[in-house]
Amino acid sequence: MLRIWLLFCLLLGAAAPALGNPLNTLEPSDFPSLISGARIDVPLYFCDEPVPLENQKVRERLEKELLLMLWNRPQVILWMKRSSRYLPHIENILQQSRMPADLKFIAIIESDLRPHVGSSKGALGFWQFMEATGKKYGLKINADLDQRRNVFVSTRAAADYFKDLYAMLGSWALSAAAFNMGEEGLKAEIMAQKIDNFYNLYLPLETQQYVLRAVAAKLILSSPEKYGFRLQKEDLYPLLEFDRIKLEVTFRTPIHLIAQAAKTSFKTIKDLNPEIRGHHVAPGNHSILIPKDRAEGFHAHYQELADQWQAKNAQHIYVVKKGDNLSIIADRFDVPLPVLAIWNQLNLNKPIYPGQRLTIYPGKTTPTKK
Repeated sequence: MLRIWLLFCLLLGAAAPALGNPLNTLEPSDFPSLISGARIDVPLYFCDEPVPLENQKVRERLEKELLLMLWNRPQVILWMKRSSRYLPHIENILQQSRMPADLKFIAIIESDLRPHVGSSKGALGFWQFMEATGKKYGLKINADLDQRRNVFVSTRAAADYFKDLYAMLGSWALSAAAFNMGEEGLKAEIMAQKIDNFYNLYLPLETQQYVLRAVAAKLILSSPEKYGFRLQKEDLYPLLEFDRIKLEVTFRTPIHLIAQAAKTSFKTIKDLNPEIRGHHVAPGNHSILIPKDRAEGFHAHYQELADQWQAKNAQHIYVVKKGDNLSIIADRFDVPLPVLAIWNQLNLNKPIYPGQRLTIYPGKTTPTKK
């Protein structure tokens, strides 16, 4: 079968000129070999600190990261595509915070610039903050919001964290290592080993590679053509653009109302505001991103929709009775159980109780008596 498939591909390639095959428009896949790609012939710096390539162990660790990245070309291409969406915003915040621009490569190796990515240890978001550290640096993390997923707020928190780490350790390489493994663990190793140079410390293997992984990403993304990555402007994802609106929310508001007020979709609002959890926005003052050029008239339209929704919602309250459970109620009103849970932000694994008030939009005109 394999031989037949190869023969078919050869015949198709030969016939392509006559057929006007779109494959003819593909660029040739010429890129340097892994051996030549891993050759490093220039001085390297991370946050203006020299990387000691004369140390063969350091060079080996860097070559390993470089080779792995060059082997995983699809991931590097996605880095490049996403970089045009997020990096200008990250660079701007780092500059405003007077932080080295090279710290942006930490966000790339931490999350691949994906807001929702998480680790088995509980780290989350663009900078992979743990919950305790995120809260320490002002991020709101609760049942309604997780600002680790917000590129703007989390980058400002990361800049503040790095500022503290550098003041504590006096080295950007050590600061990055502490960002990865925690400052207390790193300080303990420095004290135990009597060494305060990152490249000479024996640390957890992940941390030993951490800074060099960022350096390898810097090497490739700073000179992509050298490594055979020739993306055109149209290949890149567009810069994240938006209007930012201030919204005072007085009741738990369905996101679809905000989407309607902005003349867009639920998904668009969620994509622009990945920190919002679930289907509702909690009461309070919020800074919400909506599609660009949609701010005009937004607040008036939102208030009209919110008033209508509240008036309608007041007519659809069901008070839980003794003997009720969610399945019985969903069946009684002919609504899917998951939708009932979404309307009321319910955990299907937790019981409801008599007197609890539920919002229900019945599928039937009158509930079935049971």
